[in-house]
Amino acid sequence: MSIAPELHNALQTLIALLAILNPIGAIPIFIALTADEDPAQQLATIKLASRSVAIVLLIAAFLGEYILQFFGISIAAFQVAGGMVLMLLAFNMLQAKSSRYRHTPEETAEGMSKEEVAVVPLAIPLMAGPGTMITVIIAHHKNASWFASGLLVLDILIIAGVAYAALRLARPLSRRLGVTGINISTRIFGLVLAAIAVTFIANGLAALFPGLVHVSTA
Repeated sequence: MSIAPELHNALQTLIALLAILNPIGAIPIFIALTADEDPAQQLATIKLASRSVAIVLLIAAFLGEYILQFFGISIAAFQVAGGMVLMLLAFNMLQAKSSRYRHTPEETAEGMSKEEVAVVPLAIPLMAGPGTMITVIIAHHKNASWFASGLLVLDILIIAGVAYAALRLARPLSRRLGVTGINISTRIFGLVLAAIAVTFIANGLAALFPGLVHVSTA
């Protein structure tokens, strides 16, 4: 059996997760949350945050569909709803705005008053938020083999590694890119995310209303 489709799906999932994660856009918030930490504390925060991202996404990927089934929610309906959430995220990113779906100002303010910010709000919901959870749940649903599931695990570990690298290099990247560079990166990721959101919505609608597909191809 050819593994090319599974590799293609894994690559699509990785690109989607990178777009939603927007590691460059998370840099200013990380710097604000850890402004009073020394380098050793910041490193500990980065390690815990990246591990939390991996754990949360793995749990979402392999248990999310069962939770949906418990509540009687079909994957097709979840794809449409999830695509809408991703589209809202994308619109905010295209305007270089910080989306309240990823985190709210209240969560950031609360995080700055905590001694431990690695898990909340840094990992959840800033990096491992609704968008990334939606993506891994849908990706796991499409998996037809253990090999595909292994590739999804690899995608999640890569994303956690990207989150670690972005936060580790937060200050030098912030100095080099500046506000303009970060905003440009955010808009590029937003454009990619908008296209992914349209695909999710289209696939969900096609599954919910198969007659639409037959009419459009007639």
